[in-house]
Amino acid sequence: MSKQQRSAALALASAVAGAAVLTAAPAARADVVDVKYDCKTPIGPKSAVSPIDITAVRAGSGYKLTMSFRKGVSSSPIELGKGAMKPSAVITVGGADSGTVAVSGPPNAVAAPADTPIKINDLSGTYTPRRSGQVTFTAGVLTINALMTTTTCTPGNSPAPSLAMQVEAAAGAGNTTDAAGKAATLPQTGPMDSALALGTLGGTVLLSGAAGVLWLTRRGRTTRA
Repeated sequence: MSKQQRSAALALASAVAGAAVLTAAPAARADVVDVKYDCKTPIGPKSAVSPIDITAVRAGSGYKLTMSFRKGVSSSPIELGKGAMKPSAVITVGGADSGTVAVSGPPNAVAAPADTPIKINDLSGTYTPRRSGQVTFTAGVLTINALMTTTTCTPGNSPAPSLAMQVEAAAGAGNTTDAAGKAATLPQTGPMDSALALGTLGGTVLLSGAAGVLWLTRRGRTTRA
């Protein structure tokens, strides 16, 4: 192998290796983000910061999102018994797609002592992409229902996304339209269409027979002449 051929081979190997590295690059990036919640509670405004992370797992044509709180964000002046508190929240979708995803979780499994930050269980919900591309997920408004009261906590520090990943949209109306368009070009198979097809076939045979008779007749006349 000449020096020029060896150089070309090395260049090709480097290009392939570079492509392999790019292919192996992760399609998702998750961060734990500090979210400062400003809460409107039955006993007045409260604020708290909780590190939050959001994860996603593929589920059918969508993704199951899970929002986890590292610290409590609100407290109660009285003890909350087991199952007395029900949390829910929204996750804001950005990037290639937009909108919100509602997430919720089970009630508190153990009693929450008075004047103690309430531990929020993991909240989950399903996200179905409408567009393909790089999509971000950011913690949104948190709602806590407890003892027939509602506490609303809004992020006050414009938090960064907790998760960014490449998603693929599910088959939508566009694909359905394309399929319908293609289907419209196929032959119909209903009873009337079958009858028309048979009629056309019969007419073709009839015309072919008439043409044959005419050809034989003309040939006979030509022979006699």
